[in-house]
Amino acid sequence: MKATDWRYRPADNMRSLKELARHISAIPEVDLHLWQEKDQETIQNLEASYDKLESSEAMIKAMKNGFGSYKTFMLSLSDQDFLTKKTKPFYLEKGAVQAHWLVEEISHFFHHRGQFYNYLKQLGYDVNMFDLYV
Repeated sequence: MKATDWRYRPADNMRSLKELARHISAIPEVDLHLWQEKDQETIQNLEASYDKLESSEAMIKAMKNGFGSYKTFMLSLSDQDFLTKKTKPFYLEKGAVQAHWLVEEISHFFHHRGQFYNYLKQLGYDVNMFDLYV
């Protein structure tokens, strides 16, 4: 990828490619902390740490670590807790069960993965549906 492409922003009210990549890399760890009911300051500090990542390698490493923590947490839940234990992120009035948060996590990640794919297409990269779904 060309270094200048990291600055690509489809519209003024959208993230740049680099900002989007950082956000995607943060999703597993940040969402885990949200579902674990961490306070707003903790979440903002965590997001700020991802905003400092400069290279794709650093983003990949951070995302793998965050996903590892997310996976460990989800696998540690009993079936009962997965289906009935409610938690509430700081920004919501009502909580939801862990099964719901897993669906939210996956939806959040795949939404932004699709955005990233579209950015690459708009920049002229040779990506196709097999890249997206393999």
